[in-house]
Amino acid sequence: MKKRGKSAESGANWMDTYGDMVTLLLCFFVLLYSISSVDQAKWEMLVKSFNPDAEKVSQIVNDDVSEGEDDVPGSLGEDAFDELYDKLKEAVKEAGLEAQVELYQGDGFTFVTFRDSIFFDGDSSVLKQEGTAILEQFASVLSGSADVIQEIRVLGHTSQASPDYPNEAEPDRMLASARAARVVAYIQEKGMIAPEKLSSAGYGQYRPIAPFDTPENRAKNRRVELLITKTDSVEHRLDEYYQEMNK
Repeated sequence: MKKRGKSAESGANWMDTYGDMVTLLLCFFVLLYSISSVDQAKWEMLVKSFNPDAEKVSQIVNDDVSEGEDDVPGSLGEDAFDELYDKLKEAVKEAGLEAQVELYQGDGFTFVTFRDSIFFDGDSSVLKQEGTAILEQFASVLSGSADVIQEIRVLGHTSQASPDYPNEAEPDRMLASARAARVVAYIQEKGMIAPEKLSSAGYGQYRPIAPFDTPENRAKNRRVELLITKTDSVEHRLDEYYQEMNK
């Protein structure tokens, strides 16, 4: 019986495998290129590496693509957090509250101070109707920048009722904490900001921004503050934020 001889063409099978591998590699590089930004010089180098005799490769690149058009749809620009400050400022202006609401833009944070009785009556933690209206507007603005917000910390403050004697500890702390919690709860109920990004704290009378000597100064200390920090920003102690704002 004669042994079956090998086909004369069997030795060329490795070339088919090699050709398939090269094709797959080419597809891989084209895929990488398709999801990257268009760089005409790099594209020409890539085309010439496969076809050294190519004379016109620039025509493959869409010259009509303008700068910024290859950005991912819906991606946030670097100034998105700065725009938040501008929008909040505009909301305050539209509400006619420039004298009662202060805004400060710092490095990686925005600080909002709501003065005296915007949200609450004296010794009360029940949100007033006009307070919910401004909170509604603020929550809407904040939702547009939710992706660049790291945390919204609501801070409740009271004032010393008497110039000479501190408030009783428990009611003072409870009132400050309850007011901050009410504001946080209202924002959370709107469903515009992830709940894990919201926190509250009550400081009572112990973070005053004015002396307790006159009724006018004591009124300044009764306030609610929003500390809004940017994603990936370095977190500081509250005193450090105050120091930066008072430079």
